[in-house]
Amino acid sequence: MSGNDLNRRDFLKIMGWSAAGVTLAGCDVASTVTLEEGKETVVSYLSPEEYVIPGVGVWYASTCMQCAAYCGIHGRVREGRTLKLEGNPDSPLNVGKLCQMGQSGVQAHYNPDRITKPLARKDGKLAEISWDEAFKLLEQKAGPAANLAGERFAWVTGTVSGHQAVLLASHLEAVGSKNHFVHETIAPSVAQAVQQDMLGEALPRLALDKAKLILSFGADFLGTWVSPTHFATQYAKFRAAPRGILIQVEPKMTLTGGNADLWVPIRPGTEGVLALGLANLLLQQGADATGIPEGLRNTISAYDLAKVSDITSVPGARIERIAALLKQHAPSLVLAGAPVEGHVHGYEATAAVLLLNIILGNIDQTIVANGEFPFPQLVAKSGNRRSLLAFAEAAQNKALDVVFFHGVNPVYTAPAYLKLDEQLQNIPFKVAFTQFPDETAMLADLVIPASSSIEDWGTHVAAYQAEQGAISVQQPLMERLYPGSLGLGDLLLTLLKTRQADKYGAWADYYAYLRNAMAALPADYKGDAPNDEEFWNQTLQKGLLKVTSQTKPLKAAALEVSLPEPAGANADYPLHLVPYAQLGLWDGRHANLPWIQEAPDQISKVVWDSWAELHPTTAAKLGIQTGDIVEITSENGTIRAAAFVFKGIHPEAIAVPMGQGHQEYGRYAKGVGVNPLKILNPVVDAKTGELALYGTRVKIAHTGQKHQLVLEGHGNTSQLGRKLSSTVSAEQFRNTEGA
Repeated sequence: MSGNDLNRRDFLKIMGWSAAGVTLAGCDVASTVTLEEGKETVVSYLSPEEYVIPGVGVWYASTCMQCAAYCGIHGRVREGRTLKLEGNPDSPLNVGKLCQMGQSGVQAHYNPDRITKPLARKDGKLAEISWDEAFKLLEQKAGPAANLAGERFAWVTGTVSGHQAVLLASHLEAVGSKNHFVHETIAPSVAQAVQQDMLGEALPRLALDKAKLILSFGADFLGTWVSPTHFATQYAKFRAAPRGILIQVEPKMTLTGGNADLWVPIRPGTEGVLALGLANLLLQQGADATGIPEGLRNTISAYDLAKVSDITSVPGARIERIAALLKQHAPSLVLAGAPVEGHVHGYEATAAVLLLNIILGNIDQTIVANGEFPFPQLVAKSGNRRSLLAFAEAAQNKALDVVFFHGVNPVYTAPAYLKLDEQLQNIPFKVAFTQFPDETAMLADLVIPASSSIEDWGTHVAAYQAEQGAISVQQPLMERLYPGSLGLGDLLLTLLKTRQADKYGAWADYYAYLRNAMAALPADYKGDAPNDEEFWNQTLQKGLLKVTSQTKPLKAAALEVSLPEPAGANADYPLHLVPYAQLGLWDGRHANLPWIQEAPDQISKVVWDSWAELHPTTAAKLGIQTGDIVEITSENGTIRAAAFVFKGIHPEAIAVPMGQGHQEYGRYAKGVGVNPLKILNPVVDAKTGELALYGTRVKIAHTGQKHQLVLEGHGNTSQLGRKLSSTVSAEQFRNTEGA
């Protein structure tokens, strides 16, 4: 590609460093850059080094890809095989810690159900083809020769960031499309919209460790909320002396709720009412009302204690106690989680909850600005549930001819009323780029085997940044198990070369592209590295590149809140469905990992199954006991699960964990449990258009059948007649050791 010159502006855009403002003003990149500069003969980075001793493990830094938090990891490699993953102590997000999902990354890598060769649909069935045939099919259906109208092309992905996001955006631009549907089932997208409007920043930094009291409305920050491993490290500091107080308000007990000093069950959908009731009490007791407009103050004053208690079912004395604790323990921190967001008026309810932070003076104390990331091209394209609805509509309207899927399984996560499996037939050519035979891949026309995260290169920028901003670096910890499998960066680069060879043809692979991108960084970010080679090696050793964001104060503008009168009792569908997420199965993406299946639910302790949680009062009225199989029916479908009766749920709710009920996805996931997402009603948040996870009413019926749930630790007080582990009741403990 000799003589193929690009001006500095275009080169920085291709490399992902454009629009970096003053940071790049004085950088040492030449005004014109030739793509051959830095060209080298690349020897596999994974070739054995002289210092590798047989039988002795060596640790390499990389990035965890089991969820979109992007924690830093260290992988132990021995004789060319990755054996163990741990947290990277240098990562500002997880500081050496790693959750069970991150630990299970090795099982995703070695999983026996991985797709190893390309598959193409022939005579209605998927059959193996060669890589040459796969690339020819891509060229024929999605390349320049296809004369595809840009607006009829789309990518459907999970959250993407870093240089993969740069190349994906470049590919869409090269095709002439703006269709990028970014879908995540577990996403705080409504809260982000509220925070953007209220504070001027969608994801400000939450200083849990600086708070003296945390009031969480369903934010399971120790389990599945935003960046749980990061928050768990902060929570440990929060609990250190002087010990912080945690109050958790939610319809069903989560892992965070199980750790709370005060757990408050609330009628589903009334969290915003409780927040306004607390606001009313605080203002009556002299809280600063400077930033609260008069109209909003009038709204708040209508939520007196008796009214709030009646609507929420939370006793008035408990509401007063929460208000008193908030007043006594400053600074505090108030969080709004999924149960608040997941209703038809989730935006207003979330605004009501987060308003408490303004009244309590928490802004710039425990909620601080994260700032503007210096490299906007690398910032995470965060997923949401609104994109799933938009994609389903496009498919139904036959608006798309070619769609690429990566890191997402919409056929599984979509509610049944969308009929997405049928609507996909309206798309002539569907490409699934995946490791596993999931429900979406099995309906595709071409399936391309993806490399595991342990085999791939990449850079990643977490949507939620810690106090120290960072670009996380992902490097292969071992050779690919299945030659030919591709990483996302390599696939995108291959697609771009077919359309813009003049810009992207100089790089043999994604590794070479990343090397050049790092070499193009401004000198300010390279520290004391004497040259680009040393800087690259230092970055790989650390597993990240620290960056400084441009910070600006949060604006803290209270939003007008208008909550509708709560709906009354529904005789036909008396219970609220709570489809909750677990740390482990997540949204179902880890159901094919036996370690995760065998890890007990943090509250119920059930393994390898689905269940329906009911309050003892509700169960007694219906004559239901633990192990009874019940039918749970909404207006859009029915699922069956064994009942699990316990007190950690509101009497008007029934909770079913997400993650099971796969029809495909390999031997460990297929046919296990049920998927509560399938029976969701078509309820969306009125303000943001987000699919409401908690807006479905259901009824239940006893089937007369039973199912033995496998519970870890419950009732197992002896083994083979030997008293190895004993239990005592809470009352007995209080009367003895707990006195």
